Amino acid sequence: MSEEKTKELSASYDLTPVHRANLRILKEIDRICRKYGIEYMMDSGTLLGAVRHQGFIPWDDDADVAFTRENYEKFARVVRKELPKGMKLLEPHQLGGGEAFYDFTPRILYMNSKTHEDGEEMAFYGGRLNHLWVDLFIQDDLPECRVKAAWIRALHTFVYGLAMGHRYRLDYSRYKTPGRIAVKLLASAGKRISMKTIRRMQYGLAVRYNKGQSRIRYYSNYQPDYLCVTIEKEWNQETVDLPFEDTVLMAPKNWDQVLKQIYGDYMQLPREEDRVPTHSAIEIQVTG
Repeated sequence: MSEEKTKELSASYDLTPVHRANLRILKEIDRICRKYGIEYMMDSGTLLGAVRHQGFIPWDDDADVAFTRENYEKFARVVRKELPKGMKLLEPHQLGGGEAFYDFTPRILYMNSKTHEDGEEMAFYGGRLNHLWVDLFIQDDLPECRVKAAWIRALHTFVYGLAMGHRYRLDYSRYKTPGRIAVKLLASAGKRISMKTIRRMQYGLAVRYNKGQSRIRYYSNYQPDYLCVTIEKEWNQETVDLPFEDTVLMAPKNWDQVLKQIYGDYMQLPREEDRVPTHSAIEIQVTG
């Protein structure tokens, strides 16, 4: 979607129904986790919204939470039986019979919503990407050695490039010449490798250093341009409750350091022209 179209949409419709739907998902995640003694953390724009706005960022149209690997695996074992009608867990291997790729991020879908027009691309992903969702990011241990950490991130980027060969379409105009060449080469090679194998490669990298010896973590299922975010374990070894809209949700105990790592001066508002939703191509429709 063009920047002009995005700004036009942001000025033309109310995000209140979107926030209401995302809040329902967040409350279900919170309910399930508290029931089973699982810790999660508000993340990215949702954590920023909790601190800066005591709820959703007014122009934000998605929501994010994070789990350590151990907590995500506990959550994944119980979430399907606990989610109410109208919400579903979507894991990456469920797209296109296991051979389509969007990213490595699981998410909770809000089925009574529509974020894109129906068409070939949505059909390619089985219609599963055509809903509001809450992203579920996973934190794994990262080696403290800078060389090893850089190597792991480079390998993640390589694997992500292979996986891009299984996307519906790639927009090479987004990349400068060196990046464009690299993406073309990796995607072309990735088409010859099954997504099952690529997912196994990504998982192996993600859990490789989960032995409790490192003092830092990273988001192993972020997109490559966000793999640089490094979290000190002491920042989120414990969680606290923060007010969010009409409820409280879990946040990392040292949320200030996490937000500084992701955003820098996080209390500084973006330019007014940049306060626009970014995750939909139409006016989001919420029917329940």
